Amino acid sequence: MEAIITIDVLRRAGIHVLALAVETESGPVTCSRGVKIVPDAYLGDDVPKIGTYDAAIVPGGAQGAATISQNAQVRSILAEFYAQHKIVAAICAGSLAIKTASIQDKSQKPVHITSHPSVREELEGHFVYKEDRVVADSNLVTSRGPGTTFEFALKLVSLLVGDDKAREVADPMMLNFEI
Repeated sequence: MEAIITIDVLRRAGIHVLALAVETESGPVTCSRGVKIVPDAYLGDDVPKIGTYDAAIVPGGAQGAATISQNAQVRSILAEFYAQHKIVAAICAGSLAIKTASIQDKSQKPVHITSHPSVREELEGHFVYKEDRVVADSNLVTSRGPGTTFEFALKLVSLLVGDDKAREVADPMMLNFEI
């Protein structure tokens, strides 16, 4: 859910999204609830192009988050994007990838983060943990879980192309929160 909603909202805002599969070389990816997603590309195929993007976003899902968090290419991409002040974002258990990329060690100040409550203990000793629905700390954006995905995605739209575009995208979706 977190991946699909985020991709959809970003594309509604006119943002080019490349949905990459990690550790799968072909075919669909099966999400934590059995939903199948056909990625646009596979991580190994597009590593050289990734640096041209403005954001790296990690979805949730317990097993998927574990797979993504342990992938050396993903850790490298997240660390490089963070160092380059590009947006690094994660939702739900995907926040574990922020930890494994050692982003907390690359900042001069304490890093604020949130996640799904199930992984809170794994993050608390490394970050300033918040329970806000969406936490934006410099170029790092994190969110809690499936129920916060629209807010998360619209925050990314705001950061990438502005608040006006985020409102333009949100209005026809009948969302009941402020941008």
